[in-house]
Amino acid sequence: MIPPVLLPDGMTEIVFAVLVVTSFAASFITAAFSIGGGSILLAVMASLVPPAALIPTHGVIQIGSNFGRALLSFPHIFWPALPAFAFGSVIGVAVGGTIVVSLPPAWVQIGVGGFVIWSVFAKPPKGLRDWPLLVGVLSSFLTMFFGATGLFVATFTKSHKLPRHSHVATHAALMTVQHGVKTIAFGLLGFVFAQWWAFIVAMICAGFGGTLAGKLMLNRIDDRWFRQALDVFLILLSLRLIYGGLRDILG
Repeated sequence: MIPPVLLPDGMTEIVFAVLVVTSFAASFITAAFSIGGGSILLAVMASLVPPAALIPTHGVIQIGSNFGRALLSFPHIFWPALPAFAFGSVIGVAVGGTIVVSLPPAWVQIGVGGFVIWSVFAKPPKGLRDWPLLVGVLSSFLTMFFGATGLFVATFTKSHKLPRHSHVATHAALMTVQHGVKTIAFGLLGFVFAQWWAFIVAMICAGFGGTLAGKLMLNRIDDRWFRQALDVFLILLSLRLIYGGLRDILG
């Protein structure tokens, strides 16, 4: 029995429970395969959370999930990837936050999905790993409208060809930075996070539990299997993004 005072306006106990379980599952998937959980969580939340609260609350929850994952894998973080990406994130969020008319979500979905599929089958552009500032700007700009840009950032992380533990840790650190900057921006734009605090805390705690469980799976797989699983996840999630975008455009 959840006290009504802890439930956001209009949210039932069943919806609350479904979202908490989804947070656990999403973090498990991301901890085990480095990618996918954020998009899955966003897709479920999009059907159960009011549109105005979707991107801001999803961002805070992802901070908790990614920070927990980065903390557990702290020694494996590839630090050179972070400074320029963080600076680019500030620029991208600032530009995205000042745009009055948002980008059509359907076209953003198709663009991100297509780019990621291309990155799986083709070699990343030469020097992609040397463009952290540009990746930070573009992905953080998109996250203000689209929410889950982990797929985009995963392409940059993948270009470093890191071992599985370093890949997961570095990607988590990058996403923590990006979602952190985004959350600050939404707060400055007037979103009242206090009305959602109990929901956010429950989602973060469930996500941390999923991270612990997913890390156990990560320790049981080798690098080759990990990279194959990562590619499969990237392709499936990208196809889902493209399908969703085309469905919105074509009605």
